[in-house]
Amino acid sequence: MNAPIKPVNQKAWFLILPMLVCVLFSAVVPLMTVVNYSVQDIISPERRVFVGTEWFASVMRDEDLHAALWNQLQFSCAVLLVELPLGIALALSMPADGWKASATLVIVALSLLIPWNVVGTIWQIFGRADIGLMGAALQGLGIAYSYTGNATHAWLTVLLMDVWHWTPLVALLAYAGLRSIPDAYYQAARIDGASKLAVFRYIQLPKMRGVLMIAVLLRFMDSFMIYTEPFVLTGGGPGNATTFLSQYLTQKAVGQFDLGPAAAFSLIYFLIILLFCFVLYNWMQRLGQTAQTTKEGAGHA
Repeated sequence: MNAPIKPVNQKAWFLILPMLVCVLFSAVVPLMTVVNYSVQDIISPERRVFVGTEWFASVMRDEDLHAALWNQLQFSCAVLLVELPLGIALALSMPADGWKASATLVIVALSLLIPWNVVGTIWQIFGRADIGLMGAALQGLGIAYSYTGNATHAWLTVLLMDVWHWTPLVALLAYAGLRSIPDAYYQAARIDGASKLAVFRYIQLPKMRGVLMIAVLLRFMDSFMIYTEPFVLTGGGPGNATTFLSQYLTQKAVGQFDLGPAAAFSLIYFLIILLFCFVLYNWMQRLGQTAQTTKEGAGHA
């Protein structure tokens, strides 16, 4: 007998129409405006000259951009290298159930609720040698700490601030991954006499791969677009030590009012983020597939 033909209701497309309209006005229209500005020299509101790819070539030759990109890459890599292991360690040490688990989750998530500009202000005060706890403690230890006068100190302070602010996000994601592992896996590991390191390597880490991939992508994108916290804390200084790509773009667009170069760079900035996220995603996917293949090969053997 022929299978009945299921009717298709095209009216269902109307359900996603509000979302399409929101995307159109919040993403597509601004993007087209930026593309329009990136190929024009805006002399006045009434006078514009088409310049093609001139702004793109000019921005790519800018040495300040190269310095900002280098600062950004160093910062984003440091964020991932510090926050991922620290977040996983924090998730492993958190209680699994009971009221202690609920209380710990609330305490861990507190820093995520603080607005970005307030975070910068908190660390601005925290790092001062006269009234700040960290600055005064370092001065008492004989360390000439100054996040406003020393480029290395400023960079490390921004990194420490970001670690304090966003490591709980990695911890919460890792904690969710750990709680999704069935108890049968741990029971089998106990029967086999597996050590804690073996349990982490062969049970917990593979089962957390999905949430860790989300954590890596979220933290990379967010750290690559960081602006408010370092702007409030150091203003991009001393010199250009903590001037990242977002601050460079703001200086171009708002400080110097170079809309053409700023628009061209914003498109380059967008493509850089997409490229790195694509590379990270595929690398983690390939890493997971390799681990799965190795595990299956060991099982067959």
